[in-house]
Order: sequence, then C-alpha cells, then structure tokens
Amino acid sequence: MSRIDETRPFLPVRIAVLTVSDTRTAADDKSGNTLVELLTRDGHKLAARAIVKDDVGAITGQLKLWIADADVDVVISTGGTGVTGRDVTPEAFESIFEKKIDGFGELFRWISYQKIKTSTIQSRAVGGVAGGTYLFALPGSPSACRDGWEEILKWQLDYRHLPCNLVELMPRLTEHLFK
Repeated sequence: MSRIDETRPFLPVRIAVLTVSDTRTAADDKSGNTLVELLTRDGHKLAARAIVKDDVGAITGQLKLWIADADVDVVISTGGTGVTGRDVTPEAFESIFEKKIDGFGELFRWISYQKIKTSTIQSRAVGGVAGGTYLFALPGSPSACRDGWEEILKWQLDYRHLPCNLVELMPRLTEHLFK
C-alpha cells in the first residue's frame, strides 16, 4: 500500500516546465501555468520554463540544455502528444531517452480513461530518463496536466512516498556512465 512516511524529510525537486505549442505565449500558457502552480504548491522548485514550437529540433534542443544543467532534476512538458501531423513531442522525447519509463504513459492513460473513456487513446504521454534527468511529456490541456501531476508525479517526486519513489533513485541514474 502506498503512503507518505512522515519520518522521512521532504526533498524539493528542481523541475523545468516546457510548453510545446505553435500558438501559446507566456500570456496564455494555461497548461504551463497549471504545472508551475501545482509543483510549487507542493514544495518543489521551478528550475526553468520555456515555450517551444512543435518541432523535433526545438524540443530536443531545449531538453538537451536542461539535461546538461545540474540545476534541473526533472523536465515536465505539456503539449504535442496527440496524433496530428504537428504533434511530435513523444518522438522528440524518445529520441533522447536512455531508458523509457513505460509505466508512466500506461498509468496516465488508465487515469485518463476514468474521465474521458476511449478518447484517451489519442494521448501519447511518455516518460523516461536521460543524463540523470527525468523527462515526462503530458498532453496540452490543464486537466491533463493536473491529472498527471496529482495522480502520478506528485507522489513519485516525493521522497517520502512509499513503497518507492523516483527521488530515491536520482543518485543512481547515471551510474552506467562510470563503468
């Protein structure tokens, strides 16, 4: 059974938020704002924020910058996970992953199914790891961002969450580089 162990300290995680959109600006980025509001409310630190176009090169370029930045532990993106021609976020993320976290997308779609039923097949939410940084791509609606955070990431990015969490694995994410 999952639970929060209050005897363990809360460890704030440094999270970068990436909005992928051809039309959003800082003034109307509701999904990005939702993620920032939720992660800071829960005690984490906003490490960086950016908006990039629906373009594999733009997305991977920003991801690589943040992966190389020691002040970023996690990247959460919103947008570009659908099935239209301009939706290329999963392809961009997967080209960067060293390891894919299949359960993230699977669990996101299961949670989404409870609310939007079969329409969830249009979501290609993905998660993975690269260069010691967790990377998660969520759909571009505030509701999807809220579901991804409240139902999955809030818990997995909390060191107190048991029986296990992603934070306790952070020191080991790059151990393959030292062999």
